Amino acid sequence: MIVSCGEALVDCLPEAVPGGGPMNVAVAAARLGAPAAFLGRVSTDPAGDRIWAHLEANGVDLRAAQRGPERTARAIVEHTPRLAFRFEGEGTADTCLDVADLGRLGPPPHIVHGGTLGLFRGRTAETLAALAEGHDGVVSLDPNVRPRIIDDRERWQHFHDRWLACTDVYRSSDEDLEWIWPRRSADSCAASLLDQGVSVVLVTRGGDGVDVYTSSGETRVAGFPVEVIDTVGAGDTFVASILVSIWERGLAGSPAALRDLQADDWRSVARRAAAAAAITCSREGADPPTAAEVGQFLG
Repeated sequence: MIVSCGEALVDCLPEAVPGGGPMNVAVAAARLGAPAAFLGRVSTDPAGDRIWAHLEANGVDLRAAQRGPERTARAIVEHTPRLAFRFEGEGTADTCLDVADLGRLGPPPHIVHGGTLGLFRGRTAETLAALAEGHDGVVSLDPNVRPRIIDDRERWQHFHDRWLACTDVYRSSDEDLEWIWPRRSADSCAASLLDQGVSVVLVTRGGDGVDVYTSSGETRVAGFPVEVIDTVGAGDTFVASILVSIWERGLAGSPAALRDLQADDWRSVARRAAAAAAITCSREGADPPTAAEVGQFLG
């Protein structure tokens, strides 16, 4: 399975809708046709019930997920008297994951994916870092940096580095790279990541497409022009599509084989992912496409 690990929360816009990068990745992977699981802790409050129902409705496997009485984290967008963002996440369910048992999901190999807030918040951070460090299959990391929520950069860096030591697939936006490694070019960052053992680095640049870096070279895939409604969930859809392509090629349990993929293979994989992300941008909210919709979009 593709096991997406981390937080599920609600975005209040002002209506509360299920959100969170790892949850979005799980939903997108399921819609794109892969067996997908969510590994995180979800509240038993009404918002948590809404999240759980959303995951179930999209066919996401929840056997490894937990429920708990802690409240649901909320990302609140306020429009009056001026546009502002507020995060309520102290002691929330997403920070309290204490068990990561992939054995509940059936036999391996599995792809483990993490990032965003689950990377560094609460007990969940240690639980998931230990999972990644002990995983034999492909590990994927999307740091998906949220600077306004990171109040302890050293803690964030500690867990990022632990994940990085076992990461095979690293997706980042160009803005993320600038925050993580200020004043360094994407080329320089990617070269360092490859030197540390990462198999592929995917740097997304919004409508300008994506740069793909591997040990065999670099390739660029153009973005797809669409009428953008909003970009919520686009990066999550992109990384989900990358992982689905890896799963389809039977490489979930073979990081070594992943390193053998050639530039043409990655160009095809990234083009499909860029198309899936573009479709998401053409819709309101995190509403990733199905595999059939991506196929129709690509013609």
